[in-house]
Amino acid sequence: MSRRTLLRSAAVIGTAVAVSPLLLPGIAQAYPWSRTLAEGSTGADVTELQIRVAGWTADSASHSRVSIDGEFGPGTAAAVRRFQAAYGLGADGEAGPATQSALNALEQSDGSTAHFNFSEFTDRVSGTFNGGKVSAATAKENARRCMYKLEAVRKKLGNKPITVNSGFRSIAHNAEIGGASDSMHMYGTAADLDVPGVANKTVYQKAETSGFSGLETYNTDHQHVDSRADLGRAWWWENGTV
Repeated sequence: MSRRTLLRSAAVIGTAVAVSPLLLPGIAQAYPWSRTLAEGSTGADVTELQIRVAGWTADSASHSRVSIDGEFGPGTAAAVRRFQAAYGLGADGEAGPATQSALNALEQSDGSTAHFNFSEFTDRVSGTFNGGKVSAATAKENARRCMYKLEAVRKKLGNKPITVNSGFRSIAHNAEIGGASDSMHMYGTAADLDVPGVANKTVYQKAETSGFSGLETYNTDHQHVDSRADLGRAWWWENGTV
């Protein structure tokens, strides 16, 4: 069974959802798309598509997200069209060979994305995804999903490099630094960002269009983003415009 076949088994990853397996290192393999995906399509390949276009959920600030459910509906089609337009493709809302190729170009062989690495998201003390509120495999998968949303934010910022100051945190490390008792960092679904030369407010506003349901105020030395709604939590935008 390939690394991608294993990975596609996960849908929404949270505390009560089946754990997806760890990505297997050293396997250089692009996702094996086998068909054009369009409205009405269902299956594991639709789930993977939704993960990869989840950062293209809206054109303006919106409490909306792409459902990672394996069912290609209007929300997925709209996100695909925005992705296609951003990457200079025909924006027909269908994921055919050209769109699939563009999606695979954002994938590294270990399952991370073109501009983000798993090492940026591991616990700063242990260097692993262990010790959080979910299994290491689940935390790593949540981090992968966050990466694809961050790829969208990066693109919307004009391909400005983004530094991840903090990704996953173990429960122990989160307590040591005074993190919130149910911090999304402990699930692997959060990141604290620095974008040199770009105001946090601008980063915040782009994140408002990218499916991030947790946004800490931009009046700090970093910009926090998370996907708490994917775990069943209520939306929280501290400086929200919606």
